[in-house]
Amino acid sequence: MSVFVIIPAAGIGTRMSHPTHVGVPAAVSKQFLLLRGLPILVHSLRAFLDVPTVTAIYVSVRDTEQPRVSAMLAEHGLAAKVHVVIGGDNRQESVANALAELPSTSDEDIVLVHDAVRPLIDSATIARTIAAIEKHGAAIVATPAIDTIKQVERTADGALITATIPRELIVHAQTPQGATVSLLRRAFAEAAADEFVGTDESSLLERANIPVFVVQGNSRNFKVTQPGDLEVAEFYLAG
Repeated sequence: MSVFVIIPAAGIGTRMSHPTHVGVPAAVSKQFLLLRGLPILVHSLRAFLDVPTVTAIYVSVRDTEQPRVSAMLAEHGLAAKVHVVIGGDNRQESVANALAELPSTSDEDIVLVHDAVRPLIDSATIARTIAAIEKHGAAIVATPAIDTIKQVERTADGALITATIPRELIVHAQTPQGATVSLLRRAFAEAAADEFVGTDESSLLERANIPVFVVQGNSRNFKVTQPGDLEVAEFYLAG
């Protein structure tokens, strides 16, 4: 069994690339921001490379960023197991492009998809996700809902609450998300045939009627989306 990892990193990150955010250059890609002296992407890659069962990682990037990322991998000694592919116009296309490149030869092969800007994912969570996919076929990392969740109806004047959703029925999705290679390819193929664009890999698996198991995540595995998130990540890494 091989375990592949796909990291879509073709996004720009508009919430970070705002000239009013002090210390953050305009139009910067979040995955290239420095976190304790290293690009966020390097932290994410190293987290998966630290898991012995990971066979190879495929990073989807914009074509204009390919030379930069290839040079970065070489600089940090990551090129042996990390491959660069050209991403698409959105996350789903970027993952699909990498999915097509995987040298999978067995129905038991596994693929994980992870956000480039979740640099604090830990080896234990990755290993538990792989184990869950081995057992169930598909799995995602998620955390329980803590706040009360309200369902609303949008109106011209704002939102009106229509229901309260029991917290036990809700989880907050994180990454990695994954499945066997064959199942994820099937889900992507069905979505492409129907021109359906989902919000994450789980949404495509669900749509294909593939059960997705939930692996307990934690608050450290957050997505860096705003400048203040860098300070929080720095705090966790300092500990």
